[in-house]
Amino acid sequence: MPTSIRPVRTLLWCAGTILLACSAPAFAADPGPRPKTGSEGGHLANMTTNEIAFFNRGQVAFADSETLADGLGPRFNLDSCSGCHGQPAVGGTAPATNPQVAVATAFGMRNILPSFITANGPIREARFKLTSTGTPDGGVHSLFVTTFRDDGSLSAGVNNTCNIAQEDFASQVANNNVSLRIPTPTFGLGLIEAIPDSSILTNLTIGAATKQSLGIGGRVNVNGNDGRVARFGWKAQNPSLLVFSAEAYNVEMGISNEGFPIEREERAGCGFKQVPNDTTNFDAATGLETVSDVEKFAFFMRFLAPPTPSDTSPGGAVSIATGRNTFISVGCQFCHTQTLSTGDAASAALRNQQVNLFSDLALHHMGPGLADGISQGVAAGDEFRTAPLWGLGQRIFLLHDGRTSDLTQAILAHRSNANGVFRASEANAVINNFAALSATDQQNLLNYLRSL
Repeated sequence: MPTSIRPVRTLLWCAGTILLACSAPAFAADPGPRPKTGSEGGHLANMTTNEIAFFNRGQVAFADSETLADGLGPRFNLDSCSGCHGQPAVGGTAPATNPQVAVATAFGMRNILPSFITANGPIREARFKLTSTGTPDGGVHSLFVTTFRDDGSLSAGVNNTCNIAQEDFASQVANNNVSLRIPTPTFGLGLIEAIPDSSILTNLTIGAATKQSLGIGGRVNVNGNDGRVARFGWKAQNPSLLVFSAEAYNVEMGISNEGFPIEREERAGCGFKQVPNDTTNFDAATGLETVSDVEKFAFFMRFLAPPTPSDTSPGGAVSIATGRNTFISVGCQFCHTQTLSTGDAASAALRNQQVNLFSDLALHHMGPGLADGISQGVAAGDEFRTAPLWGLGQRIFLLHDGRTSDLTQAILAHRSNANGVFRASEANAVINNFAALSATDQQNLLNYLRSL
């Protein structure tokens, strides 16, 4: 091992189980997000005219800002899908400037910004680990309330009389009871939805002996009713884009819908649209307008094209090609599976396609350093779905809680030892391999990742 690496590896182990604290001199520099090319946010190839029409209408709905008359709130995190999913284009992930800061006091609202929401930080949702009685919570606690909001959308003579209080996030933060998450990008999700369960399960058996030697396991999260492999969300808690859309509309914006028809806050005077707020419009003049917003969101994400990697940026073609080989040799591909394939999908645009997602879509124990203490489905408090790496080259905020924008730090945070509550990270051996690389090889690997 080169002598220049030894001090860094010593420092990396100094923080015990939470290695993110060891920020002493980085031996490979994250080149940072690649600039936009203008191609982001388009639809898949080989789509029919009608599919494109539904995609376009879904994109419009995805970008719409919701109002009181639309059913916004009374508790919510943001007022549009694209507000959370805007980097590097509509459908992506958290943008550089956080719109939650402006929305907190828009239209006369008086919300106090929680400490974890900042102008240049990531968009976040908050979950509480425990209830006030000490039992597991895990649910999303909306950041803002619509009390005092007057956005001009209500009918003449109708006033916003809702008077509910914002939750006390300061005390929850002080009690270390808050778990944070940032938005997941939605590019290429229709392709992920079309991967057969059998392909995901078979992939987990490939290279089993080598995985075992590295301490890598992996298991799928499943739908509790039909046993189907769930695959969307940080813990693979959602089985389909329709469920993903309906839940987000209800949880993030407070808009009830046909998937989640009951208001999250049934306080008198706080609802200004019939329940559920979003429904099928049986009287619409066109098929495009008949379907609910939830279905439009799902159409948009289903046909949203995956990210396009770069062959030359950053670092040049040779560095990227070398970094790809290093990605494989250190063992990253055992969880971040480079390619899976779709099956016999209803749309030709999704049928029998290669999906270069860089994920096995399985859950892995990530150790106490990344554990959030939240269980969802079979996923335990230290388990997360392997995050797909396609599009990583243009992401600003990294890891499930957006704690860093530095790719090197994000990689190192994958390693942590058991602490008596959570087991050791399954990535430890692979991150050890990364730490043992020369600075040049590390840089090539970072360049490769940022080319995706």
